[in-house]
Amino acid sequence: MEVGIIINIALFVLGGGLGIGLTTTVLRKSLMRKSEALLEEAREKGEVIKKEKILQAKEKFLQLKAEHDKTIAEKNKEIQRGENRLQQREQGLNQKMEEFNRKQREVQLQKQQLDQQAEHLARRNEEIDRMKEELSKVQEQHTRQLELISGLSAAEAKEQLVEQMKEEAKAEAMVYIKEITEEAKLTAAMEAKKIVVETIQRTAAEHTIENTVTVFNIENEEIKGRIIGREGRNIRALEALTGVEIIIDDSPDAILLSGFDPVRREIARLSLHKLITDGRIHPARIEEVVQKTEKQIEQEIIETGKRTVIDLGIHNMPSELIRMVGRMKYRSSYGQNLLAHSIEVARLSATMAAELGLNVKTAKRAGLLHDIGKIAESNEAELPHAILGMKIAEKYKEKPEVCNAIGAHHDEIEMETLIAPIVQVCDAISGARPGARREVVEAYIQRLKRLEELALSYDGVVKTYAIQAGRELRVIVGADRMSDADADKLSFELSKRIQTEMTYPGQIKITVIRETRAVSYAK
Repeated sequence: MEVGIIINIALFVLGGGLGIGLTTTVLRKSLMRKSEALLEEAREKGEVIKKEKILQAKEKFLQLKAEHDKTIAEKNKEIQRGENRLQQREQGLNQKMEEFNRKQREVQLQKQQLDQQAEHLARRNEEIDRMKEELSKVQEQHTRQLELISGLSAAEAKEQLVEQMKEEAKAEAMVYIKEITEEAKLTAAMEAKKIVVETIQRTAAEHTIENTVTVFNIENEEIKGRIIGREGRNIRALEALTGVEIIIDDSPDAILLSGFDPVRREIARLSLHKLITDGRIHPARIEEVVQKTEKQIEQEIIETGKRTVIDLGIHNMPSELIRMVGRMKYRSSYGQNLLAHSIEVARLSATMAAELGLNVKTAKRAGLLHDIGKIAESNEAELPHAILGMKIAEKYKEKPEVCNAIGAHHDEIEMETLIAPIVQVCDAISGARPGARREVVEAYIQRLKRLEELALSYDGVVKTYAIQAGRELRVIVGADRMSDADADKLSFELSKRIQTEMTYPGQIKITVIRETRAVSYAK
């Protein structure tokens, strides 16, 4: 039984081995067929890829060849253009060479002509020298003959002749100098008057009248009590901080701010306006508002100074002088605003300097700064404002002409340049101009009306015009109602009445116009 089992096992093992061997043989053959199929497929793909690569290479070659041909064609064209340029240059050089040769031939011809002219001039010079020698001999003979006839030598005769001519020349020169001097005096006077009149006519400026009191308008009477405050603490704080006296009386809807300093009055006015608008009025708030207003006014002063120098075309002025110019806005002199007066003097000075052919910018600068001493914050207040202004200008390195004009415009020092008398004259013109000082606008207008009314009171007067700021009165009379002699008489009588019945600065010119007009209409 055990032998049977062993045989079975052996047969099973043998059968398994034969099965495995057959299976291996079949698998090997199957793998070989697949391998051959894969190899065949790979060879076919390789052939396809090879053909594609060959085609790509041919296309690349054709593309490179086309680009190469194109490059060669462009190079050939460029070479051809270069050859053309060289040919043109060669032709140009040939033309220039021909031109040069032609000019060289012309120069040689001119040189030959000049040589011939030089030879001719040399011969002429020889002839002139010979003629000079002959003339000298003739002059010597004449001189000897004259000496024999007159009994004087040539030197003595010459000396007598020179002395006689000197005396005659002196006499004629004295007469000529006297005539020129008289003519110069007349011309200078006429030209000076003409320049002054033209300067006044060409210059116009606005003028404001400053007072020592500013009126502050309020909406109702209750605000007065709030400004006074409990036991007057608010008004005392305002007066202490601003330095201005606040007058609250029975004047309806108005408070008066009194003080000699316009800047302080303006600070007080703006502070009151801000406090009333805000509604909070107490000492702490008053102090805060006044401090802010002072800074605001200081900024406005600087801005005013900058605008003034820019409008006048003045450059490179120190900032402190610009600030002082701005402060002029809040200062008046004899009822005339100082800044407006200084601007007018600057423009008048520039106009007059232009008429005289002097430096316009220097004259304008000196005219603007001539009263700078009036607003100086200095310990030397006892000095005249002209001298003080000159020292301030010197401190800030102004030109000597400007400093001298400032110091001399009231004859405090000697005038050294022509700018100084111009500034002095323009200062007088601005101050004496009708309507500028010592009278308010209403009085000025009344004076002009009075001038016209005086002229209209005469029979035969048709119209009257007060012009040139009241410096001239033009009276138009009817030609049929007044003769030329009557017109002269009217002009004289008007001048006498104006002198006796009116008060005015300067002088007034009365012009009576009598004309005949013929008018007809075409219908």
